[in-house]
Amino acid sequence: MTLVTDSPVHSSSSEDFASFLDTHLTSTASDSSANEDSDGEEDLESKRVKRHKVEVLDIPENTHEPTTGAGTSKIEDICAHPGTFGNMCILCGQRIDEDSSVSLGYIHKGLRLANEEIVRLRNADTKNLLSRKRLYLILDLDHTLLNSTLLFHMNSEEEYLKSRADSLQDIENGNLFMLEHMRMMTKLRPYVRQFLKEASQLFEMYIYTMGDRPYAREMAKLLDPRNEYFNAKVISRDDGTQKHQKGLDVVLGQESAVLILDDTENAWIKHKDNVILMERYHFFASSCQQFGFSCKSLSELKSDESETDGALAAVLRVLKRAHSLFFDELGDSLPNRDVREVLKTVRKEILQGCKIVFSRVFPTSFPAESHQLWKMAEQLGATCLVELDDSVTHVVATDPKTEKSRWAVKEKKFLVHPQWIEATFYLWKRLPEDNYSVNQL
Repeated sequence: MTLVTDSPVHSSSSEDFASFLDTHLTSTASDSSANEDSDGEEDLESKRVKRHKVEVLDIPENTHEPTTGAGTSKIEDICAHPGTFGNMCILCGQRIDEDSSVSLGYIHKGLRLANEEIVRLRNADTKNLLSRKRLYLILDLDHTLLNSTLLFHMNSEEEYLKSRADSLQDIENGNLFMLEHMRMMTKLRPYVRQFLKEASQLFEMYIYTMGDRPYAREMAKLLDPRNEYFNAKVISRDDGTQKHQKGLDVVLGQESAVLILDDTENAWIKHKDNVILMERYHFFASSCQQFGFSCKSLSELKSDESETDGALAAVLRVLKRAHSLFFDELGDSLPNRDVREVLKTVRKEILQGCKIVFSRVFPTSFPAESHQLWKMAEQLGATCLVELDDSVTHVVATDPKTEKSRWAVKEKKFLVHPQWIEATFYLWKRLPEDNYSVNQL
């Protein structure tokens, strides 16, 4: 029986399903150690014994009494109703009309768990994961791992792609797919297969998309044809608890152990500190138009991102650094560590030691410290100054003729365009200043 495809109604009892759910969500069968399996069995057996004792104690003396008598009521009162399936408690089978639980339909259709049970499972699963030196990684789909377009949105310059689509019979070796049943074409981002392979060694991975469930599952098949990485952990907008927002309330992992890759930070209003913001992948022309870009798309240019120097290769290095810092370099106890603080540390290493002055980048009346570029530079570890002095390493400007720009040239300091900060921020590495010279851009 698998939680994804089989129904609990086929199991021997509600208790069996509750036990299976518990062990499924708090362990990973493929790589758990023997000791962990043993502990899980002891805990499970303990639960069964306790519930059995309750039932024995509450059985009515008159065995001819109907089963709806006082004894059954006591059993139902004792049950904490950890979750429901089809409005029935997964533990005692009682019908639950008032439901304040959270839907986990992506795990199994109709499954809901009480908040207390989610917290318990989340704590247990996180403890298990950390003991195996793994963290959680939530992956957005569109513009992060891939780019999709409807066929009727493709222009004449993209028609050549239809004849170059890879076979759906050989998904593992392809990266451009025409899904005629969805009237859609999807392009996987360069390096995505290697990225998933290496990231899976360090992280328990989820897909989380604002697309609907059928789309999410189709994309998961393209990315993970052997079902090695995600299994049931594919979350769509149909599974969210807040419209137009993503949240970790439906993820069975503690926030302190979760990293998120997404191209839209505002999709995670409550969890911005967990987000690694990705540079958007615009392969198709419709994607560029969607975000108001008038430039040619990669498909129109018959080009693509670099495998080794692209966004996914860059962010994989960040993930590995964060993982190493979390498990190998922090001094406090493992349960007290917080990946959000680790992420801030990793980012601050990028421009550490740089001192930046901005020249006519902000409106005169605008408070410089509140500008997004100023905040980006500080998050990258740079020190931002208002006035020039000998310690300044970079002048950021769009005009090479300003007083501060001329000073930078004279004093042989770096004179860079604001795009240098933006690109460094998104790619999580200090980029060559010469590529962002004010005179070139």
